[in-house]
Amino acid sequence: MNDAVSIAAAVREGKVSAVEVTKAALARIAARDHQLNCFTAVTLETALTDAAHIDREIAQGNNPGMLAGVPFAVKNLFDITGLTTLAGSKINAQNPPATQDATAVAKLKQAGAVLVGALNMDEYAYGFVTENSHYGATHNPHDLQRVAGGSSGGSAAAVAAGLVLLTLGSDTNGSIRVPAALCGVFGLKPTYGRLSRAGVALFSSSFDHIGPFARSVQDIATVFDVLQGEDDRDPVCTKRPPELVLSQLKQDISDIRIAIAADYFTKGVESEALAAVQKVADALNVTEYITIPEAHRARAAAFVITASEGANLHLEKLRRQSPPKVSRPQDFDPATRDRFLAGALIPSSWYLQAQRFRRWYRDRIREVFQNVDVILAPTTPISAPLIGQQTMILDGEEILVRPHLGLFTQPLSFIGLPVLSVPIQRQNALPLGVQLIAAPYNEALILRVAAALEAKGVVSAPVIFNALN
Repeated sequence: MNDAVSIAAAVREGKVSAVEVTKAALARIAARDHQLNCFTAVTLETALTDAAHIDREIAQGNNPGMLAGVPFAVKNLFDITGLTTLAGSKINAQNPPATQDATAVAKLKQAGAVLVGALNMDEYAYGFVTENSHYGATHNPHDLQRVAGGSSGGSAAAVAAGLVLLTLGSDTNGSIRVPAALCGVFGLKPTYGRLSRAGVALFSSSFDHIGPFARSVQDIATVFDVLQGEDDRDPVCTKRPPELVLSQLKQDISDIRIAIAADYFTKGVESEALAAVQKVADALNVTEYITIPEAHRARAAAFVITASEGANLHLEKLRRQSPPKVSRPQDFDPATRDRFLAGALIPSSWYLQAQRFRRWYRDRIREVFQNVDVILAPTTPISAPLIGQQTMILDGEEILVRPHLGLFTQPLSFIGLPVLSVPIQRQNALPLGVQLIAAPYNEALILRVAAALEAKGVVSAPVIFNALN
């Protein structure tokens, strides 16, 4: 059993106890994480206590939930009661422990899932590689010399390595989809505001999403259904009623109009990433191409807005003239600090112009989705680069690795579209991802398409472990 839904069913039916499943996950973490560096904290005692409670509920004839006994972990920017919320930073380590779980953590627990720890990330979620100068780099389970992607690298690698079956991450400019693609798992960035961010340390409020990583479409759909619902603690969380998607996964997809993203999404990319998109298109009998207009400007505007908003959030700690207890520029990860300082120097007129363009771009994309329901595009332009690799050659040009990993994700985060990165497994090669993109609030469409691809064997996460051992 290597998916969460199967594990939960076995726990509810008494075939295995929640404590046994939890102990197996904790043993895997203890045995393997020293190589991967996914976890920054393991909540061993509370996990075993919660698992024992689930077993008692079952013994009393109660149903503890859809995810009964399933171990999960979350990026360390989610509040966990009793733990300090690091957000990948040294500065936050001095903060008091959280007194309340983030809404998403609480909802998963209410569904019977068992929290086993917090996961490594780029500092303040500003990065695509999870090479953290404070807590170390997270290693890709498929090649320990390579990055796991970021900023939710610990979340993706923990699922890919089989340490846990479910994790949560956050996505500002691609921080769920990039590591999902590089590690070979499923990663969902829902519509902006669809899932509550309450109790989550934000990077850029007008961009930030949360979402799940998993090894199957069914698991992604299950977590998405559990997490849906309005939340007054998050002012941008939609009041739109939940639309449960799990029951829709097996619906016929012949009526869904699908096209391949052309132009921008075919440039500055290795041929193998385009071949991955073509593999998905062939399986779906898709031959139509479509242009997402001005995607390059959307990416540029995304850089401006996120850098400005992120810098503003940390401005007092960046300033040397602030009171000594507040000023902490030396305690930032150097790569993060330099980007925040650059963001602080962006003229306000640039930020306002980027926001005006954002509204225009949103309207143009609405027009695109009048003619198509789902769009296919590469998730990343390359497979996982080496840890520490600074540059690469693409189309005969030397470019920086870190920002280029978000080439195809940033224009979609820019206006909050729902996107699922699906893993394309290739024999004797590193994983790649393909993005399934839809109009806002159409998560069901992309999950139905993903389920059809999974049934055909086109997308899958490789089985390299047994979740009960």
